[in-house]
Amino acid sequence: MVPTGEVDPAKITPEWLYHSRRQFLKAAGFLGASALLAAACGREEPITVPGEAQSLTPGARTAGKVDELGDQANTYEDITQYNNYYEFTTDKAGVAGLSKGFATSPWTVEVSGLVKKPTTFTIEDLLKFPQQERIYRLRCVEAWSMVIPWQGFPLNLVLQQVEPLPEAKFVRFETLLDADQMPGQKSRLYPWPYQEGLRLDEAMHDLTILATGMYGKPVLAQNGAPIRLVVPWKYGFKSIKSMIKIELVQDQPGTFWSTIAPEEYGFYSNVNPEVDHPRWSQATERRIGETGRRKTMMFNGYAEQVASLYKGMDLRANY
Repeated sequence: MVPTGEVDPAKITPEWLYHSRRQFLKAAGFLGASALLAAACGREEPITVPGEAQSLTPGARTAGKVDELGDQANTYEDITQYNNYYEFTTDKAGVAGLSKGFATSPWTVEVSGLVKKPTTFTIEDLLKFPQQERIYRLRCVEAWSMVIPWQGFPLNLVLQQVEPLPEAKFVRFETLLDADQMPGQKSRLYPWPYQEGLRLDEAMHDLTILATGMYGKPVLAQNGAPIRLVVPWKYGFKSIKSMIKIELVQDQPGTFWSTIAPEEYGFYSNVNPEVDHPRWSQATERRIGETGRRKTMMFNGYAEQVASLYKGMDLRANY
């Protein structure tokens, strides 16, 4: 979602209460200076991941686990103690503490809209889909990154089961709205609940997964329990957490960040080192746990797999 800054976000008037974007930027320069992403994501019992160890030692590098570029996975502490999750707090180090006790059962995900077979899945239903390990890079718009061993399954398995209608062109996602459990949702700064969207072909791509676990364990509350989206070639805020709704629609849906700051956060949100955020460069990134910076890769390094989705598109205009 958005990094902390020198101004208390609770003191900023929400953008959508203004008739003029210019007025908002004048009154709330903090949001313009620090708008970020809604990136990373409990149960304690291990999930079943065929062929994989069922537990990892917290603190140890995930020995032998590397992504397809040979980058080593981040530590368990890296990904569970440094989280963007504004439903809980804007303080990345505070999410883990505030999310303790977050109830993930019972949990359902409603899949509806332009489909032949609208279905409400329980989390138990979703865990019956074949769980695989996918070691994906997560790239945040504020120029930091992680490598995470996710467990999950392709979103297209769910979409195929509900049978999209021919007029379905986009997929809309929605996060749980529960301010009693998620105290950050009491803030009037943001238009809750969190919403995201993908084009249908993006959602059907094999790289797009619903993640139920990480590091051989169930995904924790601070990382999006009990189920979250992971779209590895896009900035992390596209990978919506703690989902309760998936809706197939004909028209491009509004999304959380493109609603708040459309000049800064586009619908597509593909990682593109040639398109800078208005206030910082996207040409380099800092891998959490490392010193120095790396060059940002087009589509976060997944260009070979996904570039064809955007053939003929102006990726500067369609950012």
